[in-house]
Amino acid sequence: MSSKKDRLSKFEDLVVDLLKNSPNGKLTREQIISVLRLESNNEIKRLDKSLSRLANRKTISRKDNYVFLGKDAKKKKKKSGNSSNIVEGKIDISVRGTGYVITDELDQDVMISSRDVGTALNDDRVRVKITGQKKGSGQPRGKILEILGRGKDFYVGTLSKVSKENFVIESDKKSVHTNFFVLPESVNGAQDGDKVIFELVNWVHPKALPEARIKSVLGKSGSNDANVLSILAENDMVAEFPKQVEEYANQIPTEIPEEECQRRRDLRDENVFTIDPDDAKDFDDALSIKKLDNGNYYLGVHIADVTHYLTPKTILDEEAHNRGTSVYLVDRVIPMLPEVLSNGVCSLRPNEDKLTYSCFMEIAPNGKLVDYSVEETVIHSKQRFTYGEAQEVIEGKNHKYAKEVKLAEELARILLDKRFREGAIDFDTPEPKFVLDDDGKPLKVILKERIFAHRLIEECMLMANKTVAMHVEELRKKSDKKRSKDLYPFFYRVHDKPDQEKLASIAEQVKPIGIKFEVGDNISPKKINDLLKKVENTSLEYIVNGLMLRAMAKAEYSPNNVGHFGLGFGHYAHFTSPIRRYPDVIVHRLLKGYNSGARVYTHDQLKKDGEHCSERERVAVDAERDSIKLKQVEFLSGKTGEKFDGIISGVMERGIFVNLKDIYCEGMIRMSDLKSDYFVFNEKRHALVGRKSGKQFQLGDEIRVYVKSTNLEKRQIDFGLAK
Repeated sequence: MSSKKDRLSKFEDLVVDLLKNSPNGKLTREQIISVLRLESNNEIKRLDKSLSRLANRKTISRKDNYVFLGKDAKKKKKKSGNSSNIVEGKIDISVRGTGYVITDELDQDVMISSRDVGTALNDDRVRVKITGQKKGSGQPRGKILEILGRGKDFYVGTLSKVSKENFVIESDKKSVHTNFFVLPESVNGAQDGDKVIFELVNWVHPKALPEARIKSVLGKSGSNDANVLSILAENDMVAEFPKQVEEYANQIPTEIPEEECQRRRDLRDENVFTIDPDDAKDFDDALSIKKLDNGNYYLGVHIADVTHYLTPKTILDEEAHNRGTSVYLVDRVIPMLPEVLSNGVCSLRPNEDKLTYSCFMEIAPNGKLVDYSVEETVIHSKQRFTYGEAQEVIEGKNHKYAKEVKLAEELARILLDKRFREGAIDFDTPEPKFVLDDDGKPLKVILKERIFAHRLIEECMLMANKTVAMHVEELRKKSDKKRSKDLYPFFYRVHDKPDQEKLASIAEQVKPIGIKFEVGDNISPKKINDLLKKVENTSLEYIVNGLMLRAMAKAEYSPNNVGHFGLGFGHYAHFTSPIRRYPDVIVHRLLKGYNSGARVYTHDQLKKDGEHCSERERVAVDAERDSIKLKQVEFLSGKTGEKFDGIISGVMERGIFVNLKDIYCEGMIRMSDLKSDYFVFNEKRHALVGRKSGKQFQLGDEIRVYVKSTNLEKRQIDFGLAK
């Protein structure tokens, strides 16, 4: 047994460590009791004894209930660390607690063992000391010296009441790797078993739990609201707007002054119409179209004039900029702008005067742009079509605006053919849609049907987006000035060429199933389209489409125009959705600025905004995917043991991924569940091959599986082989 002196000595070391790790090197006695979870009188007496001994040795000093680090301890603290092997970066912490620091100074991430992660949390900026290398891979290993800044404003977890005065938050592992304790005064009305959003108050020692304060309650853990809102919180998003932003938005006048209408091109007597999904409320875009005497089409794409209401540098603008985009989850929309704007003032609702920013295009019967203008306008939409209603008109149903819809269809077919002739890639990936009950529980999965009404809107919007980007190029040419990054800087939607290695990997994966895909040095959209044509209407169609989509570079926002590979456009921008995308707001401001001779953004500002908007878009896409996966897992949770037909969508050493036919839910058969033989991963064939039987599981094979288990928290589906 250890002596009383030893126990006191360990206690003193712990207190000094706590103070070294705490902000400003000071804590109150109560904070130390709370952090160390001291509950018995004996433990508290030991603490007081330790504090007295440390004060006598001048290791600490005490004043006004605060305990400070003494001068000696501070000196030691400052001396630690040698700058030659020290790097800074952002830490990503796995579920197991191992950290990986991403730093610009090294090619590889620095691996930090769980015992050296200290009090760092996911996404924190940290200073790291390199201590060695991992055998074999040469990956640098390190130890965290200092936390430079916290990466997240909040985390998500489930509140658990341990005793009357004792609360713990069990963190969602996708949000943060450690649990937290909460003082009763920081519970903020949350109940035992509630899913909560919380913030870090303090974490003074890795051996103690960090302290949290609850910010808001998402709902009872396991409920639909809690599950869906957790996805947002994991992705650093919150659904509700700050009170002052809502108040600001509510003060925006809804009436349009007549002098504002007179200042604009008045289209209120024109036949303007919208085509949107059944459940849409945020109508961004409207159309008008007619045939000119010379046989050309005159297309008007009218976009909600959000920038008229969204003044730069206001709290409303800052909130919209921070959000960057609306997020479309399975059962709800998290808008970029408060609903009073997104579904009200700005939304191009039928039979109401609305301010718009319009791109008018004269297009020849061969699809070539002959002339255009970009103008501030006012419209009065005469008709709100759903996609289904517009499709009925396309297919011959009589309607008072049938002439306009049929004309738009005619033009869209011309534009579509021209686009594919010139090298656009035609991806077709199935989009699952869920039929939900009143509690958000999925009753069935259906595939979103792709009809020509969707294509019609898509082609008109693509044409407007391309035209405004070309317009800025025209301004540069007309200026006769030397080209520079600050000559009419613009905000492009760019899409680089795909990664050669990833394309080569696809070629390898489809080779064993008899499909030849020549990658070569100069990949063209035509080669990719040829491959997609080969697999069209086969069991491999959606798998190869998915693989190809993953191999493509991600489309981004940037002032550096590298063109759009996927669309085959040399100039392209996002202009048509300012209600739900901040980049379109920036594009509107730029165009209005150039029209009035003002410069509103510099190239460097646009570069920064491009990085931010691209990042927010990636986060939104992740949240949208997570919400689909959640509903797929929920849907199959009630079907344990049921059998389904599927297609092998991926093969790896750990097992095989299977995508269920018709409902497009993907899950995994683990290697350990393939019990009929000992299966080995054959890299060349991209297959698992049985050692005795020679039986193989290969990409694209049809397979019958049963639902073995589901995990809602991990959003994971496990299948077994059906007999």
